[in-house]
Amino acid sequence: MSSKRSVDELALLGGSGLFERPRSTSNLLQPDFERFLAYSRVFFDHHQFTNNGPNVRLLEKRLAQFHGTAHCVTFCSGFWALAVAISALAREGKSEIVMPSLTYRRMNDIAAWVKLKPRFCEVDPATLAMTPATVEPCLNEQTAIILAVHPIVNCCDVEGLVALARQNNVPLLFDSVESVHESIAAGKVGGFGDAEGFSLHACKLMNGFGGGYITTNDASLARELALRRGFGFEEVDLITVPGGLNAKLNEVHAAMALASLDGVEAQVGRNRERYDAYRAGLAAVAGIRLLEFDENHRTGYKNIVVELLDDWPLPRADTLAVLNAENILARAYYPQPLHRKPMDYPHIPADLPVTDALAQRFVNLPCGHLVSVDDIARIVETLAFIHRHAGAIAQRLRAIAAEAQ
Repeated sequence: MSSKRSVDELALLGGSGLFERPRSTSNLLQPDFERFLAYSRVFFDHHQFTNNGPNVRLLEKRLAQFHGTAHCVTFCSGFWALAVAISALAREGKSEIVMPSLTYRRMNDIAAWVKLKPRFCEVDPATLAMTPATVEPCLNEQTAIILAVHPIVNCCDVEGLVALARQNNVPLLFDSVESVHESIAAGKVGGFGDAEGFSLHACKLMNGFGGGYITTNDASLARELALRRGFGFEEVDLITVPGGLNAKLNEVHAAMALASLDGVEAQVGRNRERYDAYRAGLAAVAGIRLLEFDENHRTGYKNIVVELLDDWPLPRADTLAVLNAENILARAYYPQPLHRKPMDYPHIPADLPVTDALAQRFVNLPCGHLVSVDDIARIVETLAFIHRHAGAIAQRLRAIAAEAQ
């Protein structure tokens, strides 16, 4: 199935790649083109391309309905959605933001932009998520806000973190960019804490080929966020909110996001087929454990994450090199936890042994709109091939490294 009969046929060692077109870990959804054109005609006919146009207004209304929240405020990106929300929510005069280290590589940069010091917390080794037990030791009189980040498979302990934040009178913002379709026992993701942030990047479940949004049940917060994203203007020549910037979503991105939202349930169905194919195939591959979705609640089945167990015979870096050369663009999850990242801005140094260990073990496998069930069978067989021939692969890689010295 993998078409590799010997180690010499691996692309990393001079053979041909398994896939001509790369298979990515990004979702790369291509929604129905005619729907996108229909939404585009709306703003074209209105002669309004930005500044809270008809598609943006419709998208915000529909996303609020989708998440079961009172309000949704869109932004030009998920980065700025989170940054503006953090800035609006953070307690005045406080200097620290609590967040996990095992997360998105730019999260500490977002904190720096809003002039807060990241204080990194540990995560639970079973869920890869921050918990009330890992967050509580990080809280102190300088805590401005808790940024509760969902892992890319399943959700963190939402209700526990909400209770902890309330107990300590600390604002709580959820980074829910990978949990747009998820639910927990208490309800649909989107309405917890003070607010929740989402992304419309092409790699996410809903593709606006860029963009982001905040959901909240706080009318005052929603109004402030809408003002901040538009320079702080309440009306012509009247700025009522300082610190505003141009972070508005334009109509083209809103049209794409609306077309994606129209097809989200069908997309989730296809994602489940891919997930089931991985689960069935990987069950026969030794040394790999698939992170399974919690199917007791609504989920999007988007991301495929595996753990390389102690008996996996090849280092993760070498495994990724072999896969990437075949155009299987698997990625480390995460290659460098944030507390290990060089930072030229103020932060709180952290000793996080659990995070350090977990950061060496996990891999994102290709998934999304452009990956078929047949592709997954070939990817799984390639992993099985690597396991069977790990000794010979390692020997060849050592020889190549020695020759390069």
